[in-house]
Amino acid sequence: MIIIPARLHSTRLPNKLLLPLGGIPIIVRTANIAKEIDSTIVACDSEEILDVCKKYNIDCILTSKEHTSGTDRCAEVAKKMKLDDDEVVINLQGDEPFIESNIIENLKQSMKNAISNKFAFMASCYKQIDSASADDPNIVKVVLDSNSFALYFSRSKIPYNRDNVESTYFGHIGIYAFSAKSLIEFCNFSKSQIEDIEKLEQLRALWYSKKILMIKVETNSIGIDTKSDYENALKLIGDK
Repeated sequence: MIIIPARLHSTRLPNKLLLPLGGIPIIVRTANIAKEIDSTIVACDSEEILDVCKKYNIDCILTSKEHTSGTDRCAEVAKKMKLDDDEVVINLQGDEPFIESNIIENLKQSMKNAISNKFAFMASCYKQIDSASADDPNIVKVVLDSNSFALYFSRSKIPYNRDNVESTYFGHIGIYAFSAKSLIEFCNFSKSQIEDIEKLEQLRALWYSKKILMIKVETNSIGIDTKSDYENALKLIGDK
């Protein structure tokens, strides 16, 4: 199952999920891609998003306004739907209207294997980025171990290149896979200091010594967080 957490009042670009791309709201474009892979439901916090999803025949559940993260919103839906412990649950951000369907499929299959063989708590994706992109604090970086598990995520440029040698940087892509059981377990953990400092929720799993499997992907997708991102998205699809 794919759950798309959808909060109406985003900080940097208010009501962004309802903004049109080619005449279709961003949240609807994202959900339509997800529906190609698995059953999909939007977990929203407002009647406005609920009404838009109904208009476009997107399954949607109204969730608590008190949640502080999209993952908490996903966990509420998993509980309401009484998903089996081992069901793969993908948390896909609603502001990813260009995400490639093969990325979602690869993540789903990787997490399914991880659940069957009990070697990862959750999974996510990354791509190689250049040094200039790694300087951007809005692009989250990840450092991996030899088995492609995450060692750390940061808004800072990591690894720090002390001697200015040739180095490779990896940018995190904010799509997550859990089992239904690990999703609820994650949300039951107390928040950690490092996630509060970096404002990166996935650091909570590392704080509690949980393994995050990272899948390398190739993608041209852009998440829409700011007005500039939205303007670039409009150019990408030829909107004025």
